[in-house]
Amino acid sequence: MYSIQTILFLAALFTSVLASPTPTRPLEKRSFTHHVRRNIDRSHPMAGPNAMAKAFLKYNFKLTARQAAANTTAAAQGTGKVAAAPEPNAAEYLSQVSIGGQMVTMDFDTGSSDLWVFSTALSKATIGQHGAFDPAKSTSFKVMQGASWSISYGDGSGAAGTVGMDVVNIGGATATSQAVELATAVSQSFVRDTNNDGLVGLAFSNLNTVKPQKQTTFFDTVMPQLAAPIFAVDLTNDTSGSYTFGAMDPTKFTGQLTTIPVQATTGFWQVDSPSFQVGTQKVQNQGASPAIADTGTSLLLVDQQVAQTYYSQVKGAVNNPQVGGFTYPCNAVLPDFGVSMGTYMAMVPGSGITFAQVDANTCFGGIQGNGGANLQIYGDVMFRSNYVIFDGKNKQLQAAPKK
Repeated sequence: MYSIQTILFLAALFTSVLASPTPTRPLEKRSFTHHVRRNIDRSHPMAGPNAMAKAFLKYNFKLTARQAAANTTAAAQGTGKVAAAPEPNAAEYLSQVSIGGQMVTMDFDTGSSDLWVFSTALSKATIGQHGAFDPAKSTSFKVMQGASWSISYGDGSGAAGTVGMDVVNIGGATATSQAVELATAVSQSFVRDTNNDGLVGLAFSNLNTVKPQKQTTFFDTVMPQLAAPIFAVDLTNDTSGSYTFGAMDPTKFTGQLTTIPVQATTGFWQVDSPSFQVGTQKVQNQGASPAIADTGTSLLLVDQQVAQTYYSQVKGAVNNPQVGGFTYPCNAVLPDFGVSMGTYMAMVPGSGITFAQVDANTCFGGIQGNGGANLQIYGDVMFRSNYVIFDGKNKQLQAAPKK
């Protein structure tokens, strides 16, 4: 845990950054806050099922027959409609990023380690409404000869391409020689999400997919510039949020920060999660799966028995085979819910659990089961109620309830 003196020092840095113009040169021992915006249409009937299918595919969880059907239907509907309106059920927190002086919109993802972007090597039909990075228009871009990258998901979807080095600027911090992965092939799932031009992976660099040699993440690249080797995540229930690199903001949370050990060798921000809480009752999760703190996942995916225990306390809740997840009457009273991260209990108020509407009377829960997979994914539903600090040097998290 950081000392009071350190917190006050970092808070002063945080305040000075907000009051100062955004620098255009590499920072030295500084901090910066980068704001993100959220895209989601909660009234769209497929918002919940699609968010769940996306998370399952990302971690190669087995889809139910209904989830697979929904995913296939969505893909078919997206084919040939690249230039249509943005995907109505997108649920990412997105932000502008400068690569070689070109602005693109990207998703900050603590569940992956690649910085990849749509590129002009893709066909115009594939690019559609996406922003696409053009290496020919960057005077600082250098091809990394022989390097390639590839990500793939359980349904065969994914993206792949070539690699180069360029200047990447996010909110004032500049990585002058950052590996940028250029997409030369992308699946329809990425094409349909026209709000998003790529990902900024913020997991550990040993998870990076570049071959023949893994590359460092943006966070690892800029870490020596930062006042502290951390970034703090502050996501909100509305359309905004922020990532603060190099500092924490003590005005954002209550009480003391709890330090949470991370199993960094997995490449993820992976923690033990031995218990959960429904209302005021704490329950030991026998045979608990480890959990990943993932800002790139919208939902809170827990062991199946944990989800069943929670929804047994919600009147009218069912594991709905029509949508492949737990739903309940929108007027139902939802108890608070918590998941442990080490010794810290990350609480989510009942008012923050509904993710989206399936129809006028039925809601889709932000808490869902993992289908028996041996991994839990703590996504944005958890982050919106908890202030979480990612410590790259000490390989740990710190967390506290948000104000």
